[in-house]
Amino acid sequence: MAISPLKAMNGERVVVLIFVLRVLSSLPLALLPHALSLSLLSLFSLVVEIRVDNSPSLFKTRPGASSGIILGAVTLPTVMLSKLIQLSRAVSLQQIEIGELEHMTMQFWAASACSCGVLIFLFIVAWCAANKKNPHFSCSVWDAKFSLSCVILYSAVCCISLATISHTGFNTALKLLWLLCHGFATVKLIQHLLSTFPFCASIGEANLVTSGLVLYFGDMLACTISKVCRLLIPPELVSIRYGIKRSEIGIVIQGVLLGLLIFSAVFKFLIHLWEYFWGANNSESRERKEIWRSLIFLTSLGFIMIAVAPSWMMIVLDFDVHPVPWIFEFIFSEPFKRLSLCIYWLVLIYASVLRFYNISKNSKIERILLRKYYHLLAVLMFLPTLIYQPKFLDLAFGAALAVFLVLEIIRVWRIWPLGQLVHQFMSAFTDHRDSDLIIVSHFSLLLGCALPIWMSSGFNDRPLTPFAGILSLGIGDTMASMVGHKYGVLRWSKTGKKTIEGTAAGITSVLAACSVLLPLLASTGYFLTQPSLSVSAHFDLQKDTGMVTNKSFPTCFHLEAFLKGKKFIY
Repeated sequence: MAISPLKAMNGERVVVLIFVLRVLSSLPLALLPHALSLSLLSLFSLVVEIRVDNSPSLFKTRPGASSGIILGAVTLPTVMLSKLIQLSRAVSLQQIEIGELEHMTMQFWAASACSCGVLIFLFIVAWCAANKKNPHFSCSVWDAKFSLSCVILYSAVCCISLATISHTGFNTALKLLWLLCHGFATVKLIQHLLSTFPFCASIGEANLVTSGLVLYFGDMLACTISKVCRLLIPPELVSIRYGIKRSEIGIVIQGVLLGLLIFSAVFKFLIHLWEYFWGANNSESRERKEIWRSLIFLTSLGFIMIAVAPSWMMIVLDFDVHPVPWIFEFIFSEPFKRLSLCIYWLVLIYASVLRFYNISKNSKIERILLRKYYHLLAVLMFLPTLIYQPKFLDLAFGAALAVFLVLEIIRVWRIWPLGQLVHQFMSAFTDHRDSDLIIVSHFSLLLGCALPIWMSSGFNDRPLTPFAGILSLGIGDTMASMVGHKYGVLRWSKTGKKTIEGTAAGITSVLAACSVLLPLLASTGYFLTQPSLSVSAHFDLQKDTGMVTNKSFPTCFHLEAFLKGKKFIY
C-alpha cells in the first residue's frame, strides 16, 4: 500500500521543511513565483526521498547515512532565494543595479533546475526498480501523479518568471534551454560520481556537490560564450550580456579553479597518449617512468596556470593584469598584517598536524572525534582573520582550495616523489566517509568555512552571514558530534546516526557563540568596514529604536551604538 508522506515524516525532514518555510515567510510579493517553485521542489523531493528510502538499494552510497535527498535538493535553491531576498532590498535602497538581481534570478532557477533534474532521475530509477521487483506494483501511482503535477507546475512557474526578465521570446527560450542543460549535466555528473566513487557520499551529498559544480562552472561557460559572441558577432546582430561585475579576488579564484579543471583533463589525456606511444617499452626502469610522469605533470600544470588560466581571466573577465604579480601586490599592500597572519597560520597548522598525526597513529580515539579538533583549529585560524582581514581571507581560501586540489591529484595519480607520502599522511585522518579513491574531509571543512564568506561578498546587510560556516562547523558541528557521540540516545531517523541531543548541543553552542561575537564585532569596528551594513542599519535602527538620524551621518556608528546598548541621536 502507498506510504503517506505525513506518516513517513521524521525529525530530519521536519527540520528541513521548517528551514524552507522560514525562508519563504521572509519573501516579498515580487518573489512569489520563486516561493511557489521552491515549495513544489520541496514537496517533490519529499516524495522522492520517501520512495527511494523504501526501495531496494539503488546506489552504492555511504554506509550508515540517511539518503538526505530533500536536504540536498533544497539547500542550493534556498540559499539562492535568500540571496535574492537580500538583493531585492539592495535594489530598493538603490545600492545595486537591476542587472545583478536578474543575474541572481538566473542562478536561482539554474540551481532549481539542477535539483529538479536529479529528483526526476531518482524517481524514475526508484519506479523502475520497484516495478522490476514486483511487476504488479501499483502503490506508487499516486506518487507518480503527484510528482508529475509538481514538475509540470514548476516548469510553468519557471517559464512565467523567466519571461518577466527577458526582452523577447527568443531570450526566454534560450534561458530555458540553458536551464535544461544544467539539469541534464547534473544528472550525468551525479551518475558518474556515485559509480566512480562508491560509498563516499549519500545521495543528498552527491546532489549538492554536483549541483554546485555545474552551477559554478556553468557560470564560467556562460561568461565565455557571452564574451566570444560579443567578439565575433557584430553588436547590431546580437546583444548577449551575461554576468555581473566581479571582484578581483573572485576573478582570480574562478580562473585558478578553471585552470585546475582544464589541467586535470589535459594531464589525463597526455598520460594516456604517453603510455600509448612510449609506455609499451618495458626496457625503461619504473623509476624513470615515474620521473617522466612527474615532468609531464609539472610542465602541464605550470603552462596552464601561468598561461592558459590568466589568458582566460584577462580576455573573458577583463582582468587588466596578470594575476601572479597582482597577488604579490595585494599581499604586500599591507605586508606586516598579512605576512604575520601567514606565519600565524603556519605555526598553528604545524603544531596541530604534528600533534594529531601522532595521536591518530597511536590512539584509539575515533577518527570522527579526532577530526573535530581540526574544526576548532579552523575557528582559531579563520575567525580573527575574518574580522580584521576579510579580503585576504577570501584569497587565502582560494589558494588553500587550489593546493588541496593539486595534492589530491598528486595522491590519486601517485605522482613521484610526493604521491605515496601524501597518501600515507592523508590516510591517517580518514574514516568511513572517505575511500582510497578520493578523500573529501578536508574539502568539506574548507568549503564549509569559505562558501558563506564568498557568497556574502558584494551587498550584505546581515553581519553574521560570513561567519555562518566557521561557527556552524567549527563550533556547532564539533559540539554536536561530541555530545551526540557521548550522550546521544534519541535518533532523528532510523537509518541515520544523528541524535536529538547532539543537534540541541550544536544549536545551543552556535547561539552562545553568536551572542558573544556580535558585541565583539561592534567593539572591534568591524561594521565600519562593511558599507552595506551601514546602509541597511540606517533604516533598521529608525524602525526598531525610533531614532531620528541625519542621513549624511555614517549609519554604521548607529549600529555600533545599538549593539553596545546606547542611543546615538544626530
